Parts: sequence; structure tokens; C-alpha cells
Amino acid sequence: MLNVAPEQDILNPPAPSVGVEQAEAALVEHYPRLVRLAYLVLPPSLGRNRRVVTAHAIVQRSLPRGRGGSVDGSGSSDDGLIPGARRAEAGGDPGYVYVRRRVVRQALEAGLPLRRKAWPKRAQFPPLLPQVWGLRLFPRSGGADELVLDQRLSALSGPARAAYVLRGLERLGDDEVCAELNAAGVTEARKALAEADTVETQAGLLESAEFDPCSLQARPTDLMRRRQHGRASLAAVAAIVVCGALIGLPGDGWGPDGAAAPSYAQNPAAQAALDPGHLLRVEPTAWTTATRTDFSVWPARGGLLGDSALLRRALAVWARPGGSVQVSATPGTPSGPPMGAPQLLFAGEVDRARVVLLYDGLRVARYAEPRDGTAGAALDFARVDAADTASASALVVGRTDGNVRYLTAPWVREASVRDLLTPGAGARPLRRDKDGVTDPVVSPAQARECTSWEALEFHDDSGVRLVTDLGELAPARLTWGPPSDTRDVGDRSAREGWARTACLLPTVRSHGVRSVNDWRFAQQALPENNGTADWICTRAETWRGAGSRVFAQFQAPSAKLAPGAIAARAENSASCGIREARVLAGVLWKSRGGNWFVVAAGSEQVSSVSLSGGMTANERGNMLAVRAKEGARAELNGRLADGGRVSTLR
Repeated sequence: MLNVAPEQDILNPPAPSVGVEQAEAALVEHYPRLVRLAYLVLPPSLGRNRRVVTAHAIVQRSLPRGRGGSVDGSGSSDDGLIPGARRAEAGGDPGYVYVRRRVVRQALEAGLPLRRKAWPKRAQFPPLLPQVWGLRLFPRSGGADELVLDQRLSALSGPARAAYVLRGLERLGDDEVCAELNAAGVTEARKALAEADTVETQAGLLESAEFDPCSLQARPTDLMRRRQHGRASLAAVAAIVVCGALIGLPGDGWGPDGAAAPSYAQNPAAQAALDPGHLLRVEPTAWTTATRTDFSVWPARGGLLGDSALLRRALAVWARPGGSVQVSATPGTPSGPPMGAPQLLFAGEVDRARVVLLYDGLRVARYAEPRDGTAGAALDFARVDAADTASASALVVGRTDGNVRYLTAPWVREASVRDLLTPGAGARPLRRDKDGVTDPVVSPAQARECTSWEALEFHDDSGVRLVTDLGELAPARLTWGPPSDTRDVGDRSAREGWARTACLLPTVRSHGVRSVNDWRFAQQALPENNGTADWICTRAETWRGAGSRVFAQFQAPSAKLAPGAIAARAENSASCGIREARVLAGVLWKSRGGNWFVVAAGSEQVSSVSLSGGMTANERGNMLAVRAKEGARAELNGRLADGGRVSTLR
């Protein structure tokens, strides 16, 4: 049984001063988390589109107006606190606390009704910026559990909703929640907490895509009304053009544009990018003699390579997608038109759709339309620059009814499916057609429950690659080993480690992930002869370079290979990577005999581990195990062999 120590109590420390630069750094670093917080606290009666825009506006205007601001209540640092199963990484940053309080205050003000005798707050009005014209934005749809939670939150008052979110999303204790509510102007914080207790705490659901206003879907607004307004606007523009032609200056007109062509001139490169006849088509055997093996040497495949009308539609939608087109892109991937004629990878029928895959050197674009028309067309983008043989082994070509089909690279000789949750079972063969398109495979990224996790094994001349679907066009490669020597998952030990990590992969889903590595940085003999625990550091690297996600796991002995417990996590951290191959983590653990212990471990560079705060202990080496009481609190720190300090992930 595992338990997590709660955050340390905050006894109203003095308010530190926070500069504009510190607050801005916290806002930029934790922008997605702050926007999610604002979105959840805002009243659902605003509608999802306005909630999304208002959440972004609230966070963007939460910086101090002067050169500094004050953080009251919870401004003290709690670096090194032994984390809970999922603790708030930024909870001890005064800049983050300051911005979070302003976000909560504005979100609560946005839900207040307008009154005649009271001067209105800025948050009560629709935001001036950001603005989106012609589209309605809303987060991705979740499951039934997310819908039920959203309905229950909508029935709460604003302060109760804020209390629920601060406790579930920010992992604050009741006293800390009350301090935050008081700082936001709530007069009856305890009453709000009691009301929040009527809804069961489900912290995991608060972090789902249903409540992520940074990962959005778009739909058109009222098209008939837009058409009427468009006609009126067109008449007004025509009148302005006529007046401008009459009063415009001679010669250079309104001003010189240097060497630029006249406005709306036909650009040869732009025209070539829309012409199916200019698409690049690689020879089927080009990859065998090329100096590199990536998407640039994939041949054009599929049964519709000669359908010029389909290819023309795909290029036109890429250049200027209409309001009815469902457009999605992985984080950090631009969705603009190609700079020139792209490369054609695939054009053919997949299940009930016509699909085109294109590549422009930076991105892969997938265009799909129904077999019997163009209504409901979709355009997906994924960044795939600097790909290599392993990361360019496959692309998603179709998704239907929870299943996914892949187009495999020409150098893949054999494909098979392996369930990561059963490491002792063999892989089963996966059939491919003459173009390299696989049979449908169950997508674990779309499953509601983690009862299995089907990954793909691709065999080529370099070995066997293990990849998995994380909801994007390019599957993520899975590896095993220390950062300096990662390798493919090939032996029983690596497969057993991944069997206990697989169900944690949804935490990095739809994040532009290129590869995920599992590193067993320590093995610890547990007290009272409870067996040996594994300490695993899992690092997800992205295609864009930034935005990596890291979490440390505690894997206690388990006959059923249960998922590991997340002991600490971080984002945009160098830990467990090639640049900083070290880590330290700890948990509060209960033995089979019913006794509680603080157990901790670090990588081999750690020479000593110590506890302070609520407990005091020190152990030489990279491991620690001391007797504790249930609910004990302590700070965990480590020393490196060179005298440097190391703290837990945050």
C-alpha cells in the first residue's frame, strides 16, 4: 500500500515581494496550468467558447502593474518536500503563487452578476484580447466521467468551485485553500470548502483534455448570419476602395513596398504548392541508396496517386482550410501552408475515407475526406523534423472506431503487435497490404480503461523498434536504459519495466512526443523483508525540443505488475536526460506489517540523502529508509559526489 505525504501547513508567513520579471517567468512557465485553473473556476454558464477566451485573457493580464507585487499567505518555499502521488510542481514559487491568486480572484469576479449601484469589474465583461473571429473554440471532448464532473461543478457556487479546483488540481490542503480564497476576496472560505466536499475529489479528471483550454477544437459560428454580415462588409469595402482610388497619391501610391510584388500578385512558389503536378514523388528504391533514412525518402504509395482532383483538394485545404474543416496540430507545429511543393507520401482509400499524406520537410500533413463527399473533411499536422530511421518507421493513416492503421516505412520488413501489460507473452504478426498499410490495431490512446496496451514492433535491418500510439500522426518510440545509453525494448527486464509504466503514458498523450524512455535508476531492498522495489524515471522527449515531461516512479514488488506510483514529476526539466542524468525521489510507504516508512532513492551520482522539516534523518549513499508515522511530512534533499545539491523533481 502506498500513501503520499500531504503538503506542509502554511502558517501565514510574511508576504515576500515579487518583481514583474519573476511573476512573468512564472506565468510563461506555467501558462497551460494557469489557464486550466481559470477555465475550471469560471462559471460554465458563460459557454465553452467564452470560457476558453476569458481564461486566456485572465491569465494574460495577471501580471503586477508596477515593478513588484506582494504574495501573501503561501509565499514561502517548500523545495524538496516529499511529493504526493501528484503534487503541484510550482506550489513553492512566490511568483507562481502571486499569479495564481490574481487568476482565481479574476475568475471569481467574472462570475459575479452586474449590478447598477456597483462599479463593474473588468473580468465581468467579454475580453478585448484575445479575440477569435468566425470560429468557436472549445476543448477536446472527454468521456462520461468528465461530463458528470463538469455538471457537478456547474452546480457549485464560484467559491466552492474554486476550492474544489485548488484542492484537486493544485493539491493544496484545506488551510491553504482557505488562505487562497481569503486572498481572492472570499468572505466565507470554510463554507465554500464544505460545499466543495459534496463533490467527490477526482484530481485525475481535472487534468484531462476535457478541461484543457490550450488544446482546442474549432467549429464555425452561425454561417447564415456571417453571410449577411459579409455582404454588408463587402459593400462597405467596395465604397472605401472607390474613395481610396479617387484620393490616392500618384506615383508610389500609399507608400513604397521596396522589391515586393504588387498586392495579390501570383507567386510561382505559392502556385506550385497548389498544383498536384508539382508534387514531389520519390522513387520506390531511393531509400536503399540514400545517405539518410527519414520521411524524405519514403516513396509515394496508395491507390489514388493519379486522382488529381483529390490531390488538388488536399493542397487547397492545406493552404486555406475552410470553416467546416476540422484542423488539429501537435504542440509547437505551425499549421500554415507549405513553403513550396510538398512531397507526396500516400493517397488512397482507408476504411471509409480518402486519405492523402504530405510532407514538407518540417511537418507531415494528413488530409482525410469521406468517401462519398467532402463534408466533414479533416486536416491534421505533426512536426517530424530531424527524424531518423527509428522515428520515421510509421505514420498514422487512419483512425476508426477506436482502431488505428499505420503506413509503415519502406525499410520495415516485418510488423507485429505486443501487449505491454503481458511482458511474458509473445508478439502476434500484423498483416500489411502491398502499400505498407497495416490492419487495424486497437489504439491505447483512445481507450477509456487500461486493461491492455498494444504497441507495435517494427523489424528492420537495424533491429526491432517498439512504438506506441499517443493520439498523434507519428507514433512515439519506446526505449529503455540510462540517458547515455538508451536502447530498444528487447529483453524481459525492459518489458517488465514497461509493463508497469504503460498505463501512465496517457499523462504525455497529445503532447507532440517523439520518444519515451524508461530508466531504472535504483533498486532498493525494502524494510521488514518486503522485497525489492524499482525506482524508474520516465522521460518523454518532444519533436519540438522543448516541453519534455519527466516523472519518477516507485514500483513496489507486485505479482500482478501493477502500475508504478508517480512520486514526482516535472515539465521542461533536464532531469533524467542526456544533459542531467540524475534524479532523486521519495514516498511514504506502508509495509505488509502495517508500519510506515519514508523510502527514497537517487541515481548513482547521489552520495547522501537527508530528511529535514517534520523528520530528521541522513543516510550515506543514494538510498534512505526510515521509520515514520502515517501522514508524516518531511523535506528530501541529496548531495552529489562533487558536493553539489540535488532536489526532487518539480
